[in-house]
Amino acid sequence: MLTKTTKECWEEFIAFIKKECSRAEYANWIAPIKIVESDNDNTSLKVPNVFVREYLLDNYKETLAQFFPTDAKGMPKIAFVIEEKRAKSVKSAIPPPPSQKEKSSLEREMQLNENYTFDHFIEGPSNQFIKSAAMGVATRPGKSYNPLFIHGGVGLGKTHLLHAIGHHIKKHHKKLRMQCITTEGFINDLVNNLRSKSIDKMKRFYRGLDVLLVDDIQFLQDRLNFEEEFCNTFEALINQNKQIVITSDKPPGQLKLSQRMIARMEWGLVAHIGTPDLETRVAILQHKADQKGLKLTSKVAFFIAEHIYNNVRQLEGALNRLGAYCRLMHMEATEEVVENTLGEMFQVIPTGKVSIDRILQSVASMYNIRESDLRGQSREKEIAFARQIAMYLAKELLGDSLTKIGLAFGGKAHSTLIYAWKKITTQMKKDENLRRRIQMARQNIET
Repeated sequence: MLTKTTKECWEEFIAFIKKECSRAEYANWIAPIKIVESDNDNTSLKVPNVFVREYLLDNYKETLAQFFPTDAKGMPKIAFVIEEKRAKSVKSAIPPPPSQKEKSSLEREMQLNENYTFDHFIEGPSNQFIKSAAMGVATRPGKSYNPLFIHGGVGLGKTHLLHAIGHHIKKHHKKLRMQCITTEGFINDLVNNLRSKSIDKMKRFYRGLDVLLVDDIQFLQDRLNFEEEFCNTFEALINQNKQIVITSDKPPGQLKLSQRMIARMEWGLVAHIGTPDLETRVAILQHKADQKGLKLTSKVAFFIAEHIYNNVRQLEGALNRLGAYCRLMHMEATEEVVENTLGEMFQVIPTGKVSIDRILQSVASMYNIRESDLRGQSREKEIAFARQIAMYLAKELLGDSLTKIGLAFGGKAHSTLIYAWKKITTQMKKDENLRRRIQMARQNIET
């Protein structure tokens, strides 16, 4: 590094960063930075505003130290020059903080559900990553992932995580100005302020926030005027390094919004929250049953989770109904009581003919692997075990010869199929969890 010029160091840093960050992130935060002065000892970078400087140091300080000379404390020897013209324009774009009167009239929208906290959020394979990201945002607002975009189906916990972030910030960052609102609430707020000719008051409030939490952004679709105002607010906050968290039922690219809006939402981290697996659903049921004072055995919890599996909201609704019935009738929550009480809520996959493709699809989904892996030769432990389960189910459910079944698994021999069938049969007798998973997969395949 000592033999390289600072210009060469910067070019190497840029080449490295291009591989590490998204195209949008590079275009908005890195590309505007220029070298204005360089010698063997010091480097001066020109940045359009202080936010770009803070972003660079917050996210890439250690990386810069690998490419540039450092001081005694290990800090890169870099000086920053703020473009005066751009700095003035940014300053004038930031509205003054809202008055107490304006603040109180708008903050009534922020109502956090007291049950939607991180402590009450049950973690599983389908939501582990997004919960970690949400915790990172709540711990360091504006420093971790900004914006954070959470998407997934109905009733999977998006609003729960949004409110959990709000609760954590409210408790640990009391000085930050925060607003948690639905997209419909934002639209209604805008309409009301337009009618009362107080739109400037609304702009001062929203653009003076430190944290903005927005639920169900999909309701902004096909509402161009409202979208434009939201996008302007979004940009004003992002340019100040203020934290934004958005939830949606679809990823940004699938929303009917402008390319400008989609690009803004893809700046940070886009994360999916999936359908909880069997074990997570059981844990959710038992946690919520404890909260409600309902005695629910593990066996009954598994029975409910095996039959109601689309989302968490349905599980909670089923538990509410079961709890009310048991209290009113003075009965214990047994499998028979569950079936009589919740039978109409039980979910089944539309009837279809049992086939090897259907078996492979079900097993691949259960273990979150590709069907082609089940047909292939991979010896990875998880794939090999899932393949043995698929072989077991094929032998149990299909009337085909072992030769024909073997062809579906890449031409496996009779002995391999028999070995897989015996192994899974034996393990099911010892492993109750495995037996239940295979039972559920079989039910899905046959119905």
